[in-house]
Amino acid sequence: MAQKAQQDIQLNRALGLFEVTLSGLGIILGAGIYALISEATALAGNALWISFIIAAIVAIITGLSYVELASIFPKASAEYEYTTQAFNKGAAFVVGWLIIFSGILGGATVALGFAGYFQALVGGPLLLSAISLIAILSIILFIGIKQSAIIAVIFTFIEVSGLIIIISLGIRHLGSVDYLEMPLGSSGLFQAAALIFFSYLGFEEIVKLSEETKNPERNIPLGLVLAVSTSIVLYVLVAFSAVSILGWEKLSQSSAPFADIASASLGANAYVVLSAIALFATANTVLLMLLAASRITYGMANSSSIPEVLGKVHSKTRTPWVAILFIAILSICFILLANIGYLAGVTNFTVFFTFIVINAAVIMLRFKKTDLQRPFRVPIAIGRFPVLPTLGIILNIFMLTQLSFQVLTAGLLLTISGILANFLSKKVMIQRVG
Repeated sequence: MAQKAQQDIQLNRALGLFEVTLSGLGIILGAGIYALISEATALAGNALWISFIIAAIVAIITGLSYVELASIFPKASAEYEYTTQAFNKGAAFVVGWLIIFSGILGGATVALGFAGYFQALVGGPLLLSAISLIAILSIILFIGIKQSAIIAVIFTFIEVSGLIIIISLGIRHLGSVDYLEMPLGSSGLFQAAALIFFSYLGFEEIVKLSEETKNPERNIPLGLVLAVSTSIVLYVLVAFSAVSILGWEKLSQSSAPFADIASASLGANAYVVLSAIALFATANTVLLMLLAASRITYGMANSSSIPEVLGKVHSKTRTPWVAILFIAILSICFILLANIGYLAGVTNFTVFFTFIVINAAVIMLRFKKTDLQRPFRVPIAIGRFPVLPTLGIILNIFMLTQLSFQVLTAGLLLTISGILANFLSKKVMIQRVG
């Protein structure tokens, strides 16, 4: 009876198009532009803007595949559901496994970025600041989706204001550097694009809000398109401004890049203001990454792919509290590695791998389930064969090759662990039936 009551408790459909778009924009804008711009500049030099465009092309193509799939299957389990429908539950389990870890690793990465700004502003231990952030945001997620969305919207406006400040400061410096200067040549440009792709992560997280969104068949795809389009414009403008003000050499050495840019233009007071804005921006991204990871964990638990206890919804807050706690603990464990570039790289591995599968799912479903209602279809096709998802597969494979050997090794180990976990999960289920 208690189990039946638990199953009757549903997630709260409280989000409209505005909240969905702002949530997506919030997670995208805080992820890399505030935390990883220095590392990317060291690779791309003043040609940083080109790397942002390369990464944007990959994001747009895969984003269109997400829009088609989200319009067909508006589920919180998102990628897990898409892969199940296109392939099988085994492949879906591995994809879901990687997506969960992308949220865990991504949250840890940006939490370290937050801690870097916090340390520059008020001091204090780096790891303690990052861990405290995870704990506080997890409590907010437990309190409720509506409350989390309100905070995300407020924080998003703050972080967008920070980007607009940087863009406006750079206007009078435009033309001060050679925007095609690449210290490592074209290889550095593509390596930076692979790292920068982390900056666009978030558009795929929007689909995980499907079961908490009103009219998800319309609002999820539209919110995704609006969030990605806005972020691309802001990123390219920020890239031009950042290198124009500091030059790639100084920018690549900064631990609080936006604060240093403001300080160089307006003095010490501006450093404090931009550091504070960066704290809101990075905190917002961590909040939304933890939110997305907890929702796909909840979705997989509901399908009995992982322990069902992770699918428990609190009777009062109507949030998946066990999944939230689980994600928070693992994120804190990865924070202890204290290597922001490495964590971002492994996060990107999980995402590139997943995006290959997602693009393949669109192709497969065009042939496997022709009768499905598709409110949105990825444009350009030869007969039933969609061209853009194929290009998306090729581009994501190429981006994978730009990651370091250490990152690729960690990513492969994570994938293998997902395959083993799926095997163990099936074995347990067989034993239960027997």
